[in-house]
Amino acid sequence: MKKNTRIYVAGHKGLIGSAFMRFFKKNHYKNIIIKDRKDLDLTNKNDTFDFFHKVGPEVVILSAGKVGGIIQNRDFPADFISDNLSIQLNVFNAARKYNVKKIIFFASSCMYPRDTLQPMSESQLCTGHPEPTSIAYASAKYAGVQMCQAINRQSNSVSFIPVIPNSAYGPNDNFNLESSHVLSALIRRFHEAKKKHKSSVVLWGSGLPKREFVFSDDIVCACIKLLEVPLNEKDLPINIGVGSDISIKDLAEKISQIVGYSGKINWDRSKPDGAPRKLLDISKIKSMGWKEKTNLDVGIEILYKWYLGSLKNNK
Repeated sequence: MKKNTRIYVAGHKGLIGSAFMRFFKKNHYKNIIIKDRKDLDLTNKNDTFDFFHKVGPEVVILSAGKVGGIIQNRDFPADFISDNLSIQLNVFNAARKYNVKKIIFFASSCMYPRDTLQPMSESQLCTGHPEPTSIAYASAKYAGVQMCQAINRQSNSVSFIPVIPNSAYGPNDNFNLESSHVLSALIRRFHEAKKKHKSSVVLWGSGLPKREFVFSDDIVCACIKLLEVPLNEKDLPINIGVGSDISIKDLAEKISQIVGYSGKINWDRSKPDGAPRKLLDISKIKSMGWKEKTNLDVGIEILYKWYLGSLKNNK
C-alpha cells in the first residue's frame, strides 16, 4: 500500500485496531481515517453509508464488532449475533457502493467445529457444530466470511479478505473480568491476588483445554502481507496463528510466574471449559512469507507492562 492510501480503521481503540494504528504511525502512513463509536454507529445503515460517502476510504480494516468471553457469549447471544451481522452487512454494502478497493474482515476461530481434527484447516469450516457457548457469535462471523466470498465471486475480484486469527492478545486488550478473554483475565486475576496477598486463586474449568495465542502486532503484519500480495479466491479465508498451543493450566502457571504471584491455583470444574482445543493450520499464511515474531513469554511480559501502565493512568 502507498503511504497516502486512505485507510479506515473500524474499531481503532480495540485490541486489533489499536495494533494497526501503531503500525501505521510507526511506518508513516499519512491518511488514516478513524471515528469513535459514539460518533459513528456501524449498526446503523444510514450513518454508515453517509460516512463512507463523505470520507471515501480505499482500504477498510473491519476490526469493529461485539466480542466477549464465555460468560458474555452465554448470557447475551442475541446481542452478539445481531450487532455483528448488522455491522458486517452495513460496512460491506457501503464498501461495495462507494468502491472500496480492499477490506480486511476479522472472522474468528470460534467458527470451527468444536470436535474436529487438529490443527484446523480452512477447509474444515462448516463441517460440524461450533462450541455451543459461542454459536451465535460464530454464526455471525461465518456469515461475514460467506458475504466476503460471495461479493468476491460476483465482482470477479479478491477485494474482500476474511482472516481467521486465533486468540489475540496485546496492548489495549480487555481486562474486564465479565467480558475479557482468558489471557488478559488471568493477568488481572493474578495481579490482584498478588496485591491483596491472597494464598490461592480459583479459576474456571479444568485447565485442560488448549489455546493458541497470537500477539496483536503479529496479526497486523500478516494482514499487511495479505493486502500486498496477489490473492486468488481459493486462498480465502485464511488462518493466522503461531502453529502451537498451550493448555490453560500451563498458561495460568506461566502468567502467575511472570506476574510474580506465588499462591496456589485451584480449578472449579463445575464451570464450563469451552472447546477442548483450537489449533489452526497456518500453512497458507506461512507459504506467503509470514511468520510470527513475538513468542508467548515475551508477549505476556509486554501486555503485563502495558496493563500496569494503564492502572497508573486510570488513577
